Parts: sequence; C-alpha cells; structure tokens
Amino acid sequence: MTLDELPRSGRAMVTGLDAKGAARRRLMDLGVLPGVEVTAEGTSPLGDPTAYRVRDTVIALRRVQARGIHVVLWGER
Repeated sequence: MTLDELPRSGRAMVTGLDAKGAARRRLMDLGVLPGVEVTAEGTSPLGDPTAYRVRDTVIALRRVQARGIHVVLWGER
C-alpha cells in the first residue's frame, strides 16, 4: 500500500521510500523514515495535496509524492 491510498484519519507505518536523490533527502529531512507513524489529517478542497501528521508535525504532500512512500496500516506489520 502507498501513502496516497491511506484514508482520512487512517494511521500507518512507513516501510520504504521509492523517491530518489533530492526528493528522497527532502522526505527524510521531514521525518518520513521507515518505522515512523503517519496519520492522514485532511485534504485540500480539490483533493490534492493531503496533510499528513509525521512526528508531531503536519506536512503537505501531493499525490505523486505520496505514491512513492510505502506503508502498512498501523498494527498490520
């Protein structure tokens, strides 16, 4: 499952990143690392971008960015 498929208020754990180069470094700097809990907080009126809570910080990611983040639903390991 990828992060863009996570329903609103859904909780998941990051398992991997498909991003390369600067995009990968940016996600990692924002705290998106394997083993971290992510919660979908809400979407913009047109559905893109979506706000995600990562380590007590809310970040906004576009759908194409969220597709590169692999997750499992919290508790499903």
